[in-house]
Amino acid sequence: MMHQTEDSIDVKPLRIDPSFKREVMKEDGGETLKVCFQCGTCTSSCPTARFSDSYRPRTILRMAQLGIREKTLSSPTLWLCTACFTCTDRCPQGVEVANVLRVLRNLAVREGEVPRIYSELASNICGTGYAYRIPEQREKKRSELGLPPLPRTQLEKVGKLIDLVGGTRLIRSRRNP
Repeated sequence: MMHQTEDSIDVKPLRIDPSFKREVMKEDGGETLKVCFQCGTCTSSCPTARFSDSYRPRTILRMAQLGIREKTLSSPTLWLCTACFTCTDRCPQGVEVANVLRVLRNLAVREGEVPRIYSELASNICGTGYAYRIPEQREKKRSELGLPPLPRTQLEKVGKLIDLVGGTRLIRSRRNP
């Protein structure tokens, strides 16, 4: 039972899902999660971690190992990996850290945990064929400068490709943390 006073913070207990680790390891690229012994080489080698107080690959992998599903998949830091593979290259246990993080991001997407910026980019691609919407003012300025118009996308083909990979379903069913 949680008690709350004027000075206290409402703290919720973590939910542990013992099957989460096995779910991650069943996915292609997640198999090596089990051999991580938390040495910290991934975090100390990571260029992103050098500039972030919150991004710690070791912590993310440990949460997955412990079955802390909800907190792992909803963590905004999960999306900070640049996939440079430095962590994977330097891991003394051969843990494919970057691949495990990719698996975790894919699981997050399946559960609708997609950062707003990625949802917006996907929505833009569906609607325009470009990652960013091109303002009419930019098109006008290009014309004034004598530049050719930007190429038009074939939205039907873009839509088919997005449908083929299941993107439309994911975009419609997403939640934006």
